[in-house]
Amino acid sequence: MEKPYRRRDLLGIRNLSAQDIIGILDTAENFREISNREIKKVPTLRGKTVINLFFESSTRTRTSFELAAKRLSADAVNISVSSSSVSKGETLLDTALNLDAMAPDCIVVRHSSAGVPHQLAKVSRAAIVNAGDGANEHPTQALLDAMTIREHKKKIEGLKVAIIGDILHSRVARSNIHLLTKLGAKVRVAGPGTLVPNDFGHLIDERDSDNPKSKIQNPKLEVVPKIEDAIEGADVVMILRIQRERQDSAYFPTLREYSIHYGLTNDRLNLAKKDAIVLHPGPMNRGIEISSDVADSSRSLILDQVKYGVAVRMAVLYLATGGSMTSS
Repeated sequence: MEKPYRRRDLLGIRNLSAQDIIGILDTAENFREISNREIKKVPTLRGKTVINLFFESSTRTRTSFELAAKRLSADAVNISVSSSSVSKGETLLDTALNLDAMAPDCIVVRHSSAGVPHQLAKVSRAAIVNAGDGANEHPTQALLDAMTIREHKKKIEGLKVAIIGDILHSRVARSNIHLLTKLGAKVRVAGPGTLVPNDFGHLIDERDSDNPKSKIQNPKLEVVPKIEDAIEGADVVMILRIQRERQDSAYFPTLREYSIHYGLTNDRLNLAKKDAIVLHPGPMNRGIEISSDVADSSRSLILDQVKYGVAVRMAVLYLATGGSMTSS
């Protein structure tokens, strides 16, 4: 059964309903098998144009969006800041208006400043997809993480998920917290005190639908003092990369000390449930936030995340350009 997708832009998870999220994930399931075909292409978006506008470095996200567009038969155009007129002094608004004049159907944007995709959505006729904006959100990463969890755990509701590391600067953490708690998971976060402020639960709040200015602390989110407390009994352990490019001061003494106190080792992972799975958004800093024996173990689904990322981004591009959601 299909139903219209009510939203054009994908700017974040925060404003999506649980039904929207499930619809996107169900739609992505329909695109999964395309990547297993001998000829990995369908004509679904033939004649559509997708521009990947990346102001930050990226390997997995940019490549998977490009593959997603091409596997749907869309024309994919990649623009990096070093090869754009922004490097000559052009403003972001002028860049957006010039691209819009070329009549693309969708613009996928990554930027170091929070809110840039929202600004572009106000001036562009094309659908805008947020591929990561500063420390704000990374919605497609959260969606592919959810797809990975759902595939291996067969559900999300009722699961205990530990998110460990640089929570303060992580757009991945924010999007995942919104998504997982909307779908009924209990999330515990932990890391160095400088990277997990005591009021983090208030920063990732919910809002009363009848009063959009209100703030309600998310009841399914818990900030705990030690990573062992977060990992104990967890169904899913998500390790985050240290966001050194977003840190303007020293948040911990040394990388070695971070590894000793906050790195995921087999001993710490053994505190989780025996069938717990390990996720990491990449790129990994082996031996710092995660040990190689954990990263390469059978409990690690890091490469599955990459695989499901193509299917999720195919679904997002399809829906952003007028497709209908699959509803289970």
